[in-house]
Amino acid sequence: MIIGLISDTHDNVPYIKKAITRLKEERVKLVLHAGDYISAFTAKPYAELDVPLIGVFGNNCAETDRLKTVYAEVGGDLRGYFAEIEVDRLKIALIHGHRKQDEDKAFNGDYDVVVRGHLHRSSIAEENGVLVINPGEVCGYLTGVHSIGFLDTEKRFAWISELD
Repeated sequence: MIIGLISDTHDNVPYIKKAITRLKEERVKLVLHAGDYISAFTAKPYAELDVPLIGVFGNNCAETDRLKTVYAEVGGDLRGYFAEIEVDRLKIALIHGHRKQDEDKAFNGDYDVVVRGHLHRSSIAEENGVLVINPGEVCGYLTGVHSIGFLDTEKRFAWISELD
């Protein structure tokens, strides 16, 4: 299964739409969002996804109750600050990465994959047998690079794709 990975969208609706287009082109079966949506109006484009969206909140998500509600209306499942997902016998920890308790839990040895955001820089690394993926920032505000990631659960292989 191919999973789409996004993070740090920060209200940039034009690039949210580009990310959704790319996710659909790659025929992902699931999308994981590692946080920092910011405003409720960012939910609307996700109605175009035809696959489940699971997400967590980031450090810039002030109206968490409102975000949870509007994302649910378009099929999104925002699960607080930490989410555990099991897919194809892989245990995935989904965090934004700004809270120590979430990082401690994600890196406690119980997970095969950790998907995180917050740093706005894409990276893929193996740390103590754990595949750690940061898809970078969709918004492009900090680095100037608009990116998303993908995870092939069967091959346990990840890659980053720029949106420009």
